[in-house]
Amino acid sequence: MARWRWRRTSLGGEADRAAFRALHNASLASPALREGLTTASAERSVRHLRALLGTPAAGLGDTSGLLAWDGLGGHHRAQLAGTIAQVSETGRTMIVDERTLSCQDGGCEVRQAIVSPLVAEDTLVGALVVGAPHTTGGLVRAADEVASWVSGQLELAELDLSRNRLMEAEVRALRAQISPHFIYNSLGAIASFVRTDPDRARELLLEFADFTRYSFRRHGEYTTLAEELRSVERYLLLEQARFGDRLQVTLQVAPEVLPVAVPFLCIQPLVENAVRHGLEASADKEDGVGRLSITARDLDQECLIEVEDDGTGEDPERVRQALAGDTSMDSVGLGNVDARLRNAYGDDYGLVVETAPGAGTKVIVRVPKFAPGVQV
Repeated sequence: MARWRWRRTSLGGEADRAAFRALHNASLASPALREGLTTASAERSVRHLRALLGTPAAGLGDTSGLLAWDGLGGHHRAQLAGTIAQVSETGRTMIVDERTLSCQDGGCEVRQAIVSPLVAEDTLVGALVVGAPHTTGGLVRAADEVASWVSGQLELAELDLSRNRLMEAEVRALRAQISPHFIYNSLGAIASFVRTDPDRARELLLEFADFTRYSFRRHGEYTTLAEELRSVERYLLLEQARFGDRLQVTLQVAPEVLPVAVPFLCIQPLVENAVRHGLEASADKEDGVGRLSITARDLDQECLIEVEDDGTGEDPERVRQALAGDTSMDSVGLGNVDARLRNAYGDDYGLVVETAPGAGTKVIVRVPKFAPGVQV
């Protein structure tokens, strides 16, 4: 019989352990700093920055003063306000000595401080304060390096904020593209049932209210596929109220994919395009019917959604222009949806469009079931 003995693996020498501790403290400070420089994020990150530097005290401040302090010497906070403002203005590291940090406490370990600037996207946003019994050239360099790392995290926070603003602007642009004719025509269809079928008119009016409430809601970058498809169903009910038997819809959805998180308003614009193009061709058909199918399938780690119509089809070159964001193309939000899918999941998850003149159109959406940062 073989006998196995487990033993704790070593991190190596003291240098290896020190490197591990530094990386560990940096990883603990990073999440808070990625939220931007605020009182809350400073309070959550400053103790890890102090541990990273191995000093008795450390602080973080913005251009108006200290936001958080950790360690000894908290009574020096007011004395450092002027230096922080000066560093935030000049962008130069400053060393504060005993003359500024006057103290009646003979046992105070914070006699000097290093104040290093924090810069995000070429803008001075605050300062890192390092308190110690005395300063050395090595500690000054360490403080500047940590301040540079903190600045990098704050830049990433600004990029995240800019990305969120861009995504919100894209959704607002997509809402603006929702056809006003659809709204007017839906209300007209509802009005036509008021006398002939009041119950149906009431149901359609409630569906219209729910559809517009969902389409114009202001919270959440993502939603579940179930909610997105429910909005699509409302849209199709309203369109079928207008066109009757001229619009035939087939919907096949695997229950396993209903909880999958997807970008808000990523399916409805594709369905609106399909209805529009499918009905364009229906007048030329013998039966005068436009057909639309929507399927959502479970593919292990991914969800596959297909929106297909039997309409006139499209020139592939025009589709490429629409995906590139050409607003002159008659495709509601196609480029918008494609861009948001790529931003959320990567370039491998953009829209796939299969079409040709006279051959109908199929739009394929592929999303991972789980993706970092994607949650409802």
